[in-house]
Amino acid sequence: MWWQYEDAQERKEKIQKQIAKRKKRGERFEALAAPAGKQKLCTTFWGQAWCRNLESYQDYETRLPRGRSYLRQGNVYNLEMEPQSIRAVVAGSELYETSVSIQALPKARWQEIVEASAGEVGSMLDLLAGRLGDGLMRVLTDTERGLFPKPKEIRFDCSCPDHADMCKHVAAVLYGVGVLLDTKPELLFTLRGVDQAELLSHASSATITDLSVGDGDLAGTDLSALFGIELGDLEVPVEEVVPTPTPEAPAPPAKKRATKKAVGQKRRKGPEAG
Repeated sequence: MWWQYEDAQERKEKIQKQIAKRKKRGERFEALAAPAGKQKLCTTFWGQAWCRNLESYQDYETRLPRGRSYLRQGNVYNLEMEPQSIRAVVAGSELYETSVSIQALPKARWQEIVEASAGEVGSMLDLLAGRLGDGLMRVLTDTERGLFPKPKEIRFDCSCPDHADMCKHVAAVLYGVGVLLDTKPELLFTLRGVDQAELLSHASSATITDLSVGDGDLAGTDLSALFGIELGDLEVPVEEVVPTPTPEAPAPPAKKRATKKAVGQKRRKGPEAG
């Protein structure tokens, strides 16, 4: 079989022609922008936690570096994350269709994470920014009971001729997920089939419960500290309330006039009675 060597430039030009042809057919091609060289691949809690979990897969440690290089070179296109599914096109010798299937997070594991969120999440903004309590952070990133997938929960598929479980194209896509989570961390919850709002609602309800537990009243409570205001230093002084005197009742009308009015009322009521 005759095999012709292609240098990197020739391969790049061939790929660009293939992309241009597919764009003409109306297909979308958008490269995933990833830091080049020795820059940090991910900079946020969610992106870095995804990559650390990925690198804990000892069975794939020889494949990961090649995938990371492919990603840094701008070879990952159209990366999409949906419930239990990741899809992308990766440029190698050809354009390869790559997909990753990830099982939904087991309900028991998710419930454990929700329980751990009590008092650990301040707001949805804090959650997505990774500003979390240490307890919740440890549970989320635990390789056995956390939010990130285990190797046995993942299935790969790639149109390339490499028959390894994780080819370099799949590895590039998985690292690309970490880059995407830097800007769209909510997609991790979408991928695992859970609702991140449950973490916030449980944290809020736990806080309310904590405030409700006590002697049944607010006696002895520092209200300024509780509500975050200075109750003893109001801008507008409270004026003393002086009761308004009740006006005297008017004198009753003359007896003769009252009698006529009463008679008149009886006359008017006469027809209604019948």
